[in-house]
Parts: sequence; C-alpha cells; structure tokens
Amino acid sequence: MLSLLVRLSLVFYFSLAGAVSSQEPIVEQQSRYKLGDAIPVTCLNRTAEGEHITDPSGALQYIPFHKCNETGRPLELYFGVEKDLNCTIDFVSDPFFHLLEYYVHNDSPFTCRIPARPHTSTISNQHSDSVEGQGSLSNEFIPLIIALTGTLQLSHLHVSNHINVLLHAAPKSTDPGVIQAGTAYSIATPLQPPTRIIIGDALPLRFSVRWYPNTALPSGWTGVGGHIYASTLVYCLLSALAATAVCFAYFRGIELPKRLRSHGKDRMAGGSGMEGGRLGGYGYGIGTAAGNGYGGYGISSGKRD
Repeated sequence: MLSLLVRLSLVFYFSLAGAVSSQEPIVEQQSRYKLGDAIPVTCLNRTAEGEHITDPSGALQYIPFHKCNETGRPLELYFGVEKDLNCTIDFVSDPFFHLLEYYVHNDSPFTCRIPARPHTSTISNQHSDSVEGQGSLSNEFIPLIIALTGTLQLSHLHVSNHINVLLHAAPKSTDPGVIQAGTAYSIATPLQPPTRIIIGDALPLRFSVRWYPNTALPSGWTGVGGHIYASTLVYCLLSALAATAVCFAYFRGIELPKRLRSHGKDRMAGGSGMEGGRLGGYGYGIGTAAGNGYGGYGISSGKRD
C-alpha cells in the first residue's frame, strides 16, 4: 500500500513538472529588445503615382528603407540609443523623385513601420496579429509616419532633410524591451536649410533619434521663462561672484585711494588755517579791556595753550 502511494506521488510530480516545462517556452517566445539592438525600418511600397502596391494575397507591401551610403545597409535605429544618424540616398530616381513630390505636398503619407519586438522577418506580412480589422493598430509593428516637408518648384525640389525621430518604449515595470509608439517629422531652420535636389542627385538625410522610457510625453518649454535647471543656478551664482569680484577690485583699486587722497587734502587745508597765526608755538595777540569806567587797549604777551 505504501509503495503504491509513493508511485502515485511520483507520477503526479512528474506530470506536474512536465506541464510546467511545456508552458515555459510560451513565455520565452515573447522576444524583447536589448539596449543597442538594431531596429529595421520598412516603408510602404508605392508606385510613382503614390498608389499602394500589394502582394499576391492582397496585403499592403512593405519594403526596406533606402540603402544608406554611410553603412551600405537600409536605415536602422537602435533600441534605447539616442544619436544622430546620417543616411545619404545615393541616387534619386525618377519614380522616387515623384514620390518625394507627393510626400512634400502631403498627397501621400511617407508611411513606415518598425517591429515592436525583435523579428526574424520584417518585410513580409506573415506575422499573425491578434488585432482584427483595418488600421494602423498592431501588436507586431509600430507605425512610423515621416512628415516630410519642403517646397515644390517647376524644375527642382527643396526637401527639409533634418528629421527628428521620437520613440516611446514600454515601461520597464510592465513590458521592458518593447516599443509602443513612434513618430518622425522633418524641420528646416536658417542653420539647417532645405536641400535642393533634382532627378539623379543624392539626398542626404539626418535623423536625430530620441527615446522616452514610457508613453508619457515629458513637459518641455512652458513660455518665455522656461524651466530652472541646475545649470541656470550655477550660471547665476558664477555671475554674482564675478560681479562681486569686479566691484571689490574697483573699490580697492580706484575708489578707496581716491577717497583717501581727498580726506588727506581736507585735513591739510584745515590744519594750515588753525596754526597760521602761531610762530614756534608762541603768538602775540591784541586784546581790549575796560576798567574803572574807561575803555582802552592793552598789550599782552604769553604762551598759549
């Protein structure tokens, strides 16, 4: 009887261990990015007229971003790494030039995407998605719409080639190593003017990538005053010390000697007026006196104290 109970206990233990071990790979299937992992960028394939291109199954076709001269590879971002990436497209073909016109004129969006988690393939649409229906919401890919700005001309095109890329990672406490949102937009300033291109030219693109550790957008500039940072306090303190040192040097080097000279001249002028009628400490004075009802003059001599 005891041996039977032991056997049943062992069978139950091994069955439970097998069930647990069979469930472990399900958790491991959820791959996650690590710091510095490459993130491929794929974009919606379009015709020169801006129309979508679909695969044989009717799904929208995504192709890798243009190859960059700097790396010899299509554009790649890096998880959690903030840096400026240069990507020069070597040759602007005629179809691509017309697509740029659509992008700049906002007739068609420059639609790209990045995988939310590491994938073995990002070009085909073979990944199953638990979200049904049409739209950009997906558990597998994060849309990355590039708002490209510029100016259309009859013979050429001006493209704002400096592009800011903002990416939100999921909080580490809930879903670490996963991308949840992203966007990109080009800017042009007097220091970063648009690039003039024609068919056959190279298009230099510069991506400034910034990451946020959660889906909340941190507050930034709040008006003319802005925020007070430690650097601002240090600058104010150093300015106050510098102003104090300048004032102290001016007082000790210029103002104080001037006051001392003026005070010395005043003392010398006052001393000569008081002692002007003395000779070696002795002096002679004329006094008036009246006695016995008669007025007269008398001469007195003596030492003055």
